[in-house]
Amino acid sequence: MNSNHIVENLKREIENFTAQVKVEKVGKVLEVFDGIAKVSGLSDIKSSEMVTFPGGETGVVLNLEEDAIGVIILDDFSKIKEGDTVLSTGKILEVPVSDNILGRVVNAIGKPIDGKGAIKADKMYPIEKVAPGVVSRLSVSEPVATGIKVIDAIIPVGRGQRELIIGDRQTGKTALAIDAILNQKGQNMICVYVSIGQKDSKLRKLQARLEEGGAMAYSVIVSAGASEAVALSYIAPYTGVSIAEYFMDQGKDVLIIYDDLSKHAVAYREISLLLRRPPGREAYPGDVFYLHSRLLERACRRNEKYGGGSITAFPIIETQAGDISAYIPTNVISITDGQIFLETDLFYKGIRPAVNVGSSVSRVGSTAQIKAMKKVAGTLKLDLAQYRELEAFSQFGSDLDDATKRQLERGKRSVEVLKQLQYAPVKTAHQVVTMYALTKGLMDDVAIDKIKEFEQGLSEYTERNAKVFYKQIAEKKMWDDKGEEELKKVIGEFKANFTKS
Repeated sequence: MNSNHIVENLKREIENFTAQVKVEKVGKVLEVFDGIAKVSGLSDIKSSEMVTFPGGETGVVLNLEEDAIGVIILDDFSKIKEGDTVLSTGKILEVPVSDNILGRVVNAIGKPIDGKGAIKADKMYPIEKVAPGVVSRLSVSEPVATGIKVIDAIIPVGRGQRELIIGDRQTGKTALAIDAILNQKGQNMICVYVSIGQKDSKLRKLQARLEEGGAMAYSVIVSAGASEAVALSYIAPYTGVSIAEYFMDQGKDVLIIYDDLSKHAVAYREISLLLRRPPGREAYPGDVFYLHSRLLERACRRNEKYGGGSITAFPIIETQAGDISAYIPTNVISITDGQIFLETDLFYKGIRPAVNVGSSVSRVGSTAQIKAMKKVAGTLKLDLAQYRELEAFSQFGSDLDDATKRQLERGKRSVEVLKQLQYAPVKTAHQVVTMYALTKGLMDDVAIDKIKEFEQGLSEYTERNAKVFYKQIAEKKMWDDKGEEELKKVIGEFKANFTKS
């Protein structure tokens, strides 16, 4: 009886048995060096596919050759040795994304590095993606208020634009980007800051600054530190833009800063040389232009049919001795929709932000300004350019006519007004009032050394007393005759009190 029961059970088990075949693509490490592995045996693998090593280390396929593949290793490559088996995952490199990532600092593959615990992610986004097509895009017309007077008035940036920040080291490039992030508070904008090859100490200071300004609540920092594997510096910007795309897909507006793409290009050059790709100009591989174009093309403004939302990109490029005609700067200039050029000479003269208004341009222009700003700042760039010429000319002659003297005095005040302290973004309405007073000649009789004091007092006084004007700027983005009359009257009152004091 017992034996029959056992036989019946065995028969049932045999009948229900189905053979399961598990196929694994396996390769072997031929050589490993400097964060790179050459692997044989994975002939049908895809570019950018993830592979795993015996110790759990991850790699990404970058080179596809006839008899081997080139893999960049994202973890500690010292634990990998020749002869190790390599498993194909069948997945293209992807990063975890979710709303929980806001306020966090993550590494180049989306893992938290701020000591605040794991990030619960509900989705994975591939780091490489085809940029949205022309049909899904909308023209750039909504402003990104950076809070930096010289940018908002003269080189305006719109949502969905790519505006390059370029200049020598230590000229305030990162400071401009951080000011722009700080000014997004309450403006319905999410910010992603990608740090490429920066020192950890600099990143910690930057994080502390954003936390102090209450900006980390709507920001994410993606970091590939100077001490980390060069592969992470190569991947970090793509991870950043994938996180930005996650929020854009929800119809939100995102500002992304790549700090900086010069280091990104150098990291790619290093990887390419190790993988024995043929070097071209300045030892960069031939596809270094494509490296940045496929990244920056993902910044756009989508139309309503495709969910709305936008990604505005601020790539940063470091120049050597102001040479914007070098290889990488010219590449990125040709991909972007304008550049903000920071000049060392202006920086040391005390004109900060040290923006060279002549060499800087926004190809979107006044389309990305509110009507009020367009009206008051329309001629400012031309006025400043004429002032620079007159300033150079006036050094050679002392006998100047009254009109030239007036223009020189106005120019000096324009330069003074556009100076701004770091981490002190200015509200758009305050900028409009200041530019109105400047362009209407209401500051012409204020002493140069009193301009900053006058501007500060004027903003506070008009906000308290020109209620109609401020309401019109907030609601209609423009003033009418009633608002202008009120503003003129209030500025007149403020000037009378200011001169008495």
